[in-house]
Amino acid sequence: MLILISDAFASNLPAKLARFGEVTDDKSRLPEADIVLVRSKTKCTREYIDEAKNLKMIIRGGVGLDNVDRQYAQQKGIVVHNTPKASSIAVAELAFALMIAVPNKIIPGHVSMSQGHWIKKELTRTELFGKTLGLIGVGLIGTEMAKRARAFGMKVIAYDKYLDEHPFAELKPTLDEVLAEADYVSLHTPLTDETKGMINKQTLAKMKDGAVLVNSGRGKCIVREDVAEALHSGKLGGYATDVWYSDPPENEPITSAPNVVMTPHIGASSKENLLRIGDIVEELIEDFVKNQ
Repeated sequence: MLILISDAFASNLPAKLARFGEVTDDKSRLPEADIVLVRSKTKCTREYIDEAKNLKMIIRGGVGLDNVDRQYAQQKGIVVHNTPKASSIAVAELAFALMIAVPNKIIPGHVSMSQGHWIKKELTRTELFGKTLGLIGVGLIGTEMAKRARAFGMKVIAYDKYLDEHPFAELKPTLDEVLAEADYVSLHTPLTDETKGMINKQTLAKMKDGAVLVNSGRGKCIVREDVAEALHSGKLGGYATDVWYSDPPENEPITSAPNVVMTPHIGASSKENLLRIGDIVEELIEDFVKNQ
């Protein structure tokens, strides 16, 4: 069996998987590979899958599967897995850190001091305590976000069409109700036809003036031009994001907009998370081998 590690995983993973067969990171050997391990960089398109003539399983180390053509893979008899449980804490911690950074003016404070300026009077902070966090999608990551928000004394509301109740959030029947009530809105949805561009000029208009939007889900769940315009006009008080239309961003209006806190898609890149992903990958391959 040949296992191709196509993207960045924990450095100990090749040794952990050696008992199943040969492990390589040589992408030119894709046609020989029985199993391919990817994260977000490798795109498992129809063309990619057709090139992998021996492929039996794709494992995406992470939550979303929008970089894998699952339907086509299944048509070809290829098993597709992801590792959603591994990443929930890492992504939620980063999303919460991004949210904290906006009202506490951490970025302008740091940048101004690194430039030799002392702008204490100009930087007026606000608190998360007593504010309302609106979660759009409250699965594994959204749940971890809700726990942390409650610990900070925030009210937590959520919209998730697939849930009837939630232990840490008050579910609202419509997206509009969450947008209208929340001081902070945090996106935790996969990229689907339904969620693509869900934050746009129309939905932004339903948010509170000065509300803050946090996005650790998928870059294309927003219409970036509309979010940039809302930041420039002051309709949005801030946008904190780890996700983009492409990695790295190209022709991106968000990066030059005001009141933005941004990171280069590192939500799932904690050392601990990569180790957890490796453990789950090993379990998935072990089960696959046993069932052959």
